[in-house]
Amino acid sequence: MEEVVLVIHLILAVAIIILVLLQRSEGGGLGIGGSGGLGGFASARGTANALTRTTTFLAIGFFATSLTLGVLANMETSSAGLLERIGEEKVVAEEVVAAPVEKEAVAPISDVTDVVAEEVEGVTEEVSEAADEVQDAVEEVQEDIKEEVEAAPVAPVSE
Repeated sequence: MEEVVLVIHLILAVAIIILVLLQRSEGGGLGIGGSGGLGGFASARGTANALTRTTTFLAIGFFATSLTLGVLANMETSSAGLLERIGEEKVVAEEVVAAPVEKEAVAPISDVTDVVAEEVEGVTEEVSEAADEVQDAVEEVQEDIKEEVEAAPVAPVSE
C-alpha cells in the first residue's frame, strides 16, 4: 500500500513542477498561449485558468498523499512515546538494582584492604626511588656548576 501511494506522490510532484514551469509569469516565463490561430481555445487567459486549476488539484492530491504517507509510516513504528520508553528503562534499572547479590560475588573487606595496602606500598617504593634519583641528579648538577665556576678565569676588576 505504501509503495503505491509513494509512486502516486512522486508522479504528482513531477506534474506540479511541469505545470508551474508552463504557467506564464509576469516576465513571460515558459508560458504557452498568447496570440495564435486557435482563437479563444488557447487564449492567454483561458490557458492560465486551466493551468491554475490543474495545479490546485494536483497540489491537493500532493498534500493528501503526504498525509497518507505520514499516517502509514506512523502505523509501522512502535506506539510507545519517548516518556513511556524512559519509564520502561527506569523500571528495568530498578529491577537490576534490587536484584539479590550472591555472597560469593563480593570479596571480604579484609581481602580488599590487603590488596589496597600492597598497591600503596608499591607506589610508595616507586616514589621513593624516583625521589632518590632526582636528588642524585641535583647533586651532580651542583658539582658540575661548582667545577665550572672554579675553572673559569677571573678577570681583575678595575676601578
